[in-house]
Amino acid sequence: MTASLSNTTLPTLPETVARPGYDRAVCGIGIVHFGPGAFHRAHQAVYTDDALALEGGDWTISAVSLKSPGVRDALVPQDGLYTLVTLDRAIGHRVIGSIREVLCAPEAQSHVLARLAAPATRIVTITVTEKGYCLTAAGELDTTHPDIVHDLAHPETPVSVIGYIVAGLRRRRAAGLPPYTVISCDNMTDNGRRLGHATTQYAAALDAELGAWVREYVAFPSTMVDSITPATDDALRQRVLDVTGVADAWPIQREAFTQWVIEDRFCNGRPAWDKAGVILTSDVGAFGRAKLRLLNGPHSALAYLGGLAGLETVADAMTTPELAGFLERLMLQDVLPTVTPPAGYDLTVYAGQILERFRNPAIRHLLAQIAWDGSQKLPYRLFGVIEERLAQGLSISRPALVVAGWMHFVRRRAAEGAGLTDPLAPTLLDIGGRCDGTRADVDHFLALEVMFAPALATDTRFRAALTDAYARLGDGGRDAVLAAVAAL
Repeated sequence: MTASLSNTTLPTLPETVARPGYDRAVCGIGIVHFGPGAFHRAHQAVYTDDALALEGGDWTISAVSLKSPGVRDALVPQDGLYTLVTLDRAIGHRVIGSIREVLCAPEAQSHVLARLAAPATRIVTITVTEKGYCLTAAGELDTTHPDIVHDLAHPETPVSVIGYIVAGLRRRRAAGLPPYTVISCDNMTDNGRRLGHATTQYAAALDAELGAWVREYVAFPSTMVDSITPATDDALRQRVLDVTGVADAWPIQREAFTQWVIEDRFCNGRPAWDKAGVILTSDVGAFGRAKLRLLNGPHSALAYLGGLAGLETVADAMTTPELAGFLERLMLQDVLPTVTPPAGYDLTVYAGQILERFRNPAIRHLLAQIAWDGSQKLPYRLFGVIEERLAQGLSISRPALVVAGWMHFVRRRAAEGAGLTDPLAPTLLDIGGRCDGTRADVDHFLALEVMFAPALATDTRFRAALTDAYARLGDGGRDAVLAAVAAL
């Protein structure tokens, strides 16, 4: 029978597999993390593992699942250990040891609440996706959400992440303990401010004095996180078994590149994250804007133009010279001049890193998946670039081609009778169904005010550039797409 990864088998691993560079047995728990999915274990837990190796300290993690017992069932028999596989030209293998405890909240509620109230707990981190915060579209706490309704009525038996955070803070305040820093690591604009506002709203709804205490003493730093983390599959489990000689129920894989930017605002200490590569700054927003325009915008460009050309992955698109050249020109000539660099940060180097990431053949990042939710993504990723270039009297031919590519993508999905993953899917498919390949198609899309603000939709320069781009793409087939990108 094959042995499993654990504290016992850790010393038997091949020397090519890196192991925790510290004594796990003497490092206490100082962090509670909600949502220990793949991204957390490939990202924050790895930075913490590095920080422990550098300076030690009581900063290991209690990982809490709010609903599913899957992570607990996989990792508890492995003493919290798991393998990280880094996907690069050379594949790396490393065992992460920073998670010391794994809990499933519905089955261990008293333990979770005790951990939050423990004096040693000084930081709470979160990766529960945006919907896990129970916010309205306006960013307020959704007091009609079933989980929030439950927690306000039963604050000592919470089910929401905000309910747990406040239950822990409430106990700490009653015991005369300082609060913990609460850090959202989800891809949500201004995540720290939004989480802090919702948490304060919830606390004040329970007790006005508690709400005032949270507002005054609890730190909610904003963050930006980045690293591509493909899902775990049986092929990854077999790879890990072949390399390490032991079974790992839930290994994790990610690209070599990783970034974590945190607003330098803590209320109760922190690990040596800065020495482990975390960027501490007073302006997280500048890093977020750089990522949005230089990474996310070009990602969308590849999704729509590469997808129309019949390509499957980002790496496939980057091995197509016409598309790769277009993308580099779009990034360096059109997008980069519109981005204000964070202090001391070289955006040219950052753009080069992004291009290398896109070329990584070990990452199968599907263009079809990146193409989801285009009506929500494009205004944030690309329209700002277009508006700033128009204001400066500069050409928008390349960014307009991306928007036209999205229009052809919608038209094709409608013509094929295929579904569309987008909140505006019914409306978009109706528009796509009315397209006939003429300039009237562009007019149909620009009438969608929820996506195209009137000031942009009625700008004659934008309409002209978009109409020209739409015509350049012809029937939206491979030859037409590659000819269009090569010409720009």
